[in-house]
Amino acid sequence: MLHGGPGGTSCSFRALGPMGAERPIVTYDQLGSGRSGRPADPTLWRVERFVEELHALRKQLGLQKMHLMGQSWGGSLAAAYVLAKGTKGIASLTLSSALLSTKDWMKDAGELKKQLPEDVQEVLRRHEAAGTTNDPAYRKAEGEYTRRFVRRSPAGPVDPQCAESLRNRSIYEQMWGPSEFFATGSLRDFDVTGRLGELRLPVLFLNGEFDEARPETAARYQKLVPGSRLEVIPGAAHSLMGDQPALTVEVLRRFLASAEEGAKRGSR
Repeated sequence: MLHGGPGGTSCSFRALGPMGAERPIVTYDQLGSGRSGRPADPTLWRVERFVEELHALRKQLGLQKMHLMGQSWGGSLAAAYVLAKGTKGIASLTLSSALLSTKDWMKDAGELKKQLPEDVQEVLRRHEAAGTTNDPAYRKAEGEYTRRFVRRSPAGPVDPQCAESLRNRSIYEQMWGPSEFFATGSLRDFDVTGRLGELRLPVLFLNGEFDEARPETAARYQKLVPGSRLEVIPGAAHSLMGDQPALTVEVLRRFLASAEEGAKRGSR
């Protein structure tokens, strides 16, 4: 399981706990965030280095055959990983609310921002143009976008096991930018959509009904991957496991079982 961010934490996957009775679930905090080390070397925050980190972890844990899932930026990493390292030993790939093209993401964000009140849009435009995105007014306006398209349900109490697992805003801003809809970092040219047709394994595109990673765009990506499928979680925004944890788990269960059954049929 690859968490989002960049600079997020694996605590977002605690909702998958019920699946742990059926299969091992491996989560980890990527270098620089959560409980992992926090080196002060900004040159480490590159897609290629995170790919190598995942590969090293996989070797160390002996994960010769596994399902791979990435959420948001984790989906970027998952796609980059299989395209760089191949699909040997990867039983399936789940791209959950994934960033696969920054150009597409920003276009979608532009459409979603049009749904915000005009005064909120004006605040966002003004501070982005002035480079004052840390202004409290900008952050307040950003909250309107977050409540509609990132997480629609209120956050519950912090899980005690996650209390010390903190995000790293510096990585987020260096690789992405000041907000979900304003990409200024090193990922501003990220795009793997031209290679999606190379994927030859079971692939699930998983998105929320109100996701900032818009289902309409995911449907276009799904058509590029032979044999893939798209599932849209009703009532959920970008935080599928925050908005609709039980339904998300059920969809994943079905997909993983289907991938494994297909592999059995193929080996007969």
